[in-house]
Amino acid sequence: MAEPTSEQRPDAPAEPPAPAAIPAPAAPAAPAALPLPAPMSARLLRGEVLCVLALSLGAAAVSALISFVGSVTAPQSLAQQTASLVGSQAGAERPWLDLSRQVYSLLFAMAPVALVVHLLHRTRASAATIGFDVRRPGRDLLGGAALAAAIGCGGLVVYLVSWRLGLTVTVAPSALNDHWWQLPVLVLQAVKNGVLEEVIAVGYLLLRLEQLGWSPTKAILASSVLRAFYHLYQGVGMFFGNLVMGLVFCWFYRRYGRVMPLVVAHSLIDIVAFAGSVYLIGRVDWLPG
Repeated sequence: MAEPTSEQRPDAPAEPPAPAAIPAPAAPAAPAALPLPAPMSARLLRGEVLCVLALSLGAAAVSALISFVGSVTAPQSLAQQTASLVGSQAGAERPWLDLSRQVYSLLFAMAPVALVVHLLHRTRASAATIGFDVRRPGRDLLGGAALAAAIGCGGLVVYLVSWRLGLTVTVAPSALNDHWWQLPVLVLQAVKNGVLEEVIAVGYLLLRLEQLGWSPTKAILASSVLRAFYHLYQGVGMFFGNLVMGLVFCWFYRRYGRVMPLVVAHSLIDIVAFAGSVYLIGRVDWLPG
């Protein structure tokens, strides 16, 4: 039997197409290099100092000045007006809400201190550069306690005399509602004040001003005047009292190069003031309130 011709032969099945080649995975991109910090110039340092102060004690000084203008233009005398340092942030029937807000305020009030430590590290310094560490706990505690005794007693005399002369408002260190956490919060508020003010107004500010070429005397005066202004809401007497406190604290820092004794001293002064307001105001005749 004859084989079929090509015209008669059935179509052969088509061969399946070859599978497409799978591309090789791309090599992972190299991580981008971190940007190098800009060289620190006097202009950058000045801007840094202004930003830090605008976020912390500089803003407090402006607020205190406005409060002082409001006080001296009020119909009552300064001694008849009251300034509360720590107040409740919720009604007495909602203690947990009040406590939550107190803790929130304490935590975020420390943000400028964290910023300052970060900025110090960016210029190859650290918290230890200004003596904000626990390398010498014994000396810091003893020096701080001695400073607290001297400044605290002198400050109390200035407050009482200036209040009698009508130059200072009645300061109520604590206006918290009576809850179980009242005293712990007051202690934490006192420590917060010590850390915030001494790290920024003394350690950081003196370091940066001297790096900007300011003389030690000029830098000390600037720091002390700043301290006096953010306490101006308490009146004229406490303005000058805090000016003297600033001069003493700056002298101590310049002599020993550590801010920790100042933190201890400031914290102790405020702890005594806050606790004293709870237990003494209204119970002794010589203390206004």
